[in-house]
Amino acid sequence: MKTKQWSRLLFAVCLLLCLAAPSARCEDSAIAQPDANYRFVEYPLERAGVALHLTRIDAKDVEPEKDILLVHGVTYSSHEFDVNYKDYSLARRLAREGYSVWLLDIAGFGGSQPVEDGFAPDTDYAAEDINAAVERIVDATGRDKIDVLGWSWGTVTVGRFAISRPEHIDKVVLYAPILCGVGEIEVSEPFHRNTWEHSVEDFQRREDGSFDEEITDPVVREFWASSCWRRDGDSSPNGGRRDLCVDPSVKLIDLSKLSRPTLVICGTRDPYLNYELVDRCLDLLPEGSRLEKIEGGAHAVFVEKPHYRDFQERALRFLAPKADNISPPRPR
Repeated sequence: MKTKQWSRLLFAVCLLLCLAAPSARCEDSAIAQPDANYRFVEYPLERAGVALHLTRIDAKDVEPEKDILLVHGVTYSSHEFDVNYKDYSLARRLAREGYSVWLLDIAGFGGSQPVEDGFAPDTDYAAEDINAAVERIVDATGRDKIDVLGWSWGTVTVGRFAISRPEHIDKVVLYAPILCGVGEIEVSEPFHRNTWEHSVEDFQRREDGSFDEEITDPVVREFWASSCWRRDGDSSPNGGRRDLCVDPSVKLIDLSKLSRPTLVICGTRDPYLNYELVDRCLDLLPEGSRLEKIEGGAHAVFVEKPHYRDFQERALRFLAPKADNISPPRPR
């Protein structure tokens, strides 16, 4: 079968799977999911008159003792943390390790209520959404401390939140941190035009422009794109993108003001990162912080075939320092 035909077949299969998954909201009640080993619950949350999508994932055979909130980047929403194929899902791995895993969609993204002005959910706005989610989680669980992980633009929003509201935070994970502006680019449209092609831009390619399938499983790529199209549709707010597209001299995260132990984790081939700043981050971060660089990984290293398990293990070692207590990953 030719490559193009194979890609179309994968797309069709993944799209059917995605369309078959339920999307209805419910009030603190379980949602049927294809994997019966996990419980999915949506928690009603509203801030500034906007309904926010907050989902809790627990492993059914594990009693959760701690909580972690996963915060997405710009353009696409929190479903990217739960690629339900083989053992790629970061969210489900964390759930098996005893976490209640919480996924938040910032206002205007994914399952959250649409916004009229796409520039409104900027970085500071998103930090307040994160704070609202943390307050809701603490209230729901009775546990006063929570770990928070942000990816890409999510590192900037989580960083702003962690600096201003550290009281409920135990540890912080900055995955692929955007420590400074990525370049001065005019962002004139309030909404980004999402496309199938754009949704897979973060996956590594060969020199001829084709996807490197030694790095990215084609099923993961198609599942990812299908989920982006289903969950995020044809547009996403551009406030965060406008905040990022500034001169590299503009620092976006003041690491010196973070007061909780912080893991900075990234691949070594991420085109969006300023590695000079990344390599100096421990000089600014509080005691107990770590820097982990995964050789050969790019922006989506947490779902890259050679690297995703390494990413999971490094994150878990930081979050749960007693490595002996970390269960082995599931077989492929």
